[in-house]
Amino acid sequence: MEFSIKNGGPDKAKYDCVAVGVFDSRKLSEPAQKLDKASGGHLTGILRRGDMAGKGGSTLLLHGTPGIAAERVLLVGLGKEAEFGEKAYRDAVAATARALKDAGSRDVLITLSELAVAGRNAAWRVRQGNLAIHDAFFRSDQLKSKKDGSKPALDAFAFSVAGKDVRSATVALAQGEAIAQGMNLARELGNLPANFCTPTYLAQQAQKLAKTFKLKCQVLDRAQMETLGMGSLLSVARGSHQPPRFIVLQYHGGKAKAKPIVLVGKGITFDTGGISLKPGAEMDEMKYDMCGAASVLGAFHALATMKLPLNVVGLIPTTENMPGGAATRPGDIVTSMSGQTIEILNTDAEGRLILCDALTYAERFEPDCVVDVATLTGACVIALGAAASGLMANHDGLAAELLEAGQVSGDRAWQLPLWEDYQEMLKSNFADIPNISGSRAAGTITAACFLARFTKKYRWAHLDIAGTAWRSGKEKGSTGRPVPLLTHFLLKRAGKL
Repeated sequence: MEFSIKNGGPDKAKYDCVAVGVFDSRKLSEPAQKLDKASGGHLTGILRRGDMAGKGGSTLLLHGTPGIAAERVLLVGLGKEAEFGEKAYRDAVAATARALKDAGSRDVLITLSELAVAGRNAAWRVRQGNLAIHDAFFRSDQLKSKKDGSKPALDAFAFSVAGKDVRSATVALAQGEAIAQGMNLARELGNLPANFCTPTYLAQQAQKLAKTFKLKCQVLDRAQMETLGMGSLLSVARGSHQPPRFIVLQYHGGKAKAKPIVLVGKGITFDTGGISLKPGAEMDEMKYDMCGAASVLGAFHALATMKLPLNVVGLIPTTENMPGGAATRPGDIVTSMSGQTIEILNTDAEGRLILCDALTYAERFEPDCVVDVATLTGACVIALGAAASGLMANHDGLAAELLEAGQVSGDRAWQLPLWEDYQEMLKSNFADIPNISGSRAAGTITAACFLARFTKKYRWAHLDIAGTAWRSGKEKGSTGRPVPLLTHFLLKRAGKL
């Protein structure tokens, strides 16, 4: 797909299609009013007849509108004008893409980018518009024997912006494209089944990314992890025939002595629950338990494409969690890389066991901050659903940065407390700490409290993406979240927002 910025009147634009907005009061947006005037009231007449009411997400494709250069006009419903905001804008752009995908148009001028969205400028509208279009066009057919084969005719999108906004919108367009490509990488990895996307495969993808963007990449094997004392991570890998891997990616775009930001991604390529076996229903979705790892790789793809002036390290502990004769049992006690001993009461609470060793490994980089990303707890799905990722942190300033990045990107998070009160729920008679509390209460928080025991030496935040990383049901698939949140966080850190 090609994207561009356009400055000029929609009535003279020589595109196959021009997309304009209509509010539910049948009020035309300003660009639509210009088309209506040029067409001698043609659009007003259509609205008067009731062919289009302006309901949010609705569309009506017109052919041969008199007095304008474009062959087609797409009317896009915007909903109530008083309630038009960020979500309504993204939904309108996505509706545009879906309506025109197979409608015969080769290119389209999207005037929706001129609509006022409270608190958001033209750059934001263009960036978000790019992401909405990519989301609407994404499909996962890489493993189908008979692919669709058809390519949508529509492959060129122009966003209409005012002259004074052209420069900032052009920069934002490139940013949006980089983020979208990072999201697509995360989606493709997330959607692959576990017989393809193994720990070794994830490591190969990291190496491929490093080669493309000239990054530094190191992949540690089981023996190297044993030497480092990663007993917690390796306890999860014991039941699997697939060898574990520990991926270290380094991007050096900042000053040589600048402390890096470390991103840690949970990479359980399939989670059966181990000896504490999960129920069979929907277990196929446990291939998505590596979406934290996928999002880190997607964020690296985006930041390297944008050449951000930052130093960033990516750490990905990756393994399967399988039952077997050698698998870790409930009640086993293992020693983490930090030296802390862990009583494993439930082998299905494995994500925190691989993350804790990665968080200890992060200390060697003397990081400015560390952000870990994990599909960690079902409790987070119950608490927040699919709208927001759970956020917990040991530093309020870092938490505020991530919350703001989520708001700006539309990839939102919601902060939960990490009070010392909850640490009282993590006690073991036989080891320094159990891997689960003795209660179902506050499961998302106590999981983060476990991780907090390994983050005493730096500023740290934890993103629980169990509810946001994939969709179930008819639209089943990886969402690519939280790549937008992570990249907006990095963009702001780099001074590019």
